[in-house]
Amino acid sequence: MPDHETTLSRPQRIWREWRGFLLFIVVMLLFRSAIADWNQVPTGSMIPSILEGDRIVVDKLAYDLRVPFTLTRVARWADPQRSDVITFESPEDGKLLVKRVIGVPGDTVQMMNNRLVVNGTVAEYRELEPQGIPEPLHRFSPQIDVAVENVLGATRTVMVHRYRHPLVRSSFGPVTVPEDHYLVLGDNRDNSQDYRVIGFVHRNLVLGKANAIAFSLDYENYYIPRTERFFQDLM
Repeated sequence: MPDHETTLSRPQRIWREWRGFLLFIVVMLLFRSAIADWNQVPTGSMIPSILEGDRIVVDKLAYDLRVPFTLTRVARWADPQRSDVITFESPEDGKLLVKRVIGVPGDTVQMMNNRLVVNGTVAEYRELEPQGIPEPLHRFSPQIDVAVENVLGATRTVMVHRYRHPLVRSSFGPVTVPEDHYLVLGDNRDNSQDYRVIGFVHRNLVLGKANAIAFSLDYENYYIPRTERFFQDLM
């Protein structure tokens, strides 16, 4: 009798030999699409909270459950809150973006020379001492100001440039955030394609919440790991 293996077609043999690996890849893709993922942050728009070269951990179940590889929601149990760092598809071109929620539906937000006002409350700012600033930013210290911003109980660290480009919009509003939308800004206030460029972000475009930095590589120094940033929580 012929050996069973010899009677299998080539596609059948390939499937038999590789099915475990292929099933693992499918499960991982489903997991990353609907449950959790890590994302590279390619720009400096979230400095000083997220540096270029950081890989952030994104909880895809923080707000809802989606059908994998789509924006279709199966269930929804929470909504983004002020100061959450969220990932979403840009309403302008569909690119994946990472920004911080500043205004939730119904909030009135204004920014005057990089100072926020939310629902009539003016944000308080406390300048950080050099030891509180990430080490990679020390060489830029003559050109930047880093401070803790606090408004309506939401706290985050932000950065502004002392010599900003004249086209940078450091003021806007007041504007009221529509229902099912969010106003997002980058923590690097003078270098971010955020509300001032893309407008409000619809709830349906939100993909997940960034909770921590998984690991970090120094792009300017031969991709050496920044071990001090591994597993660091995001404020």
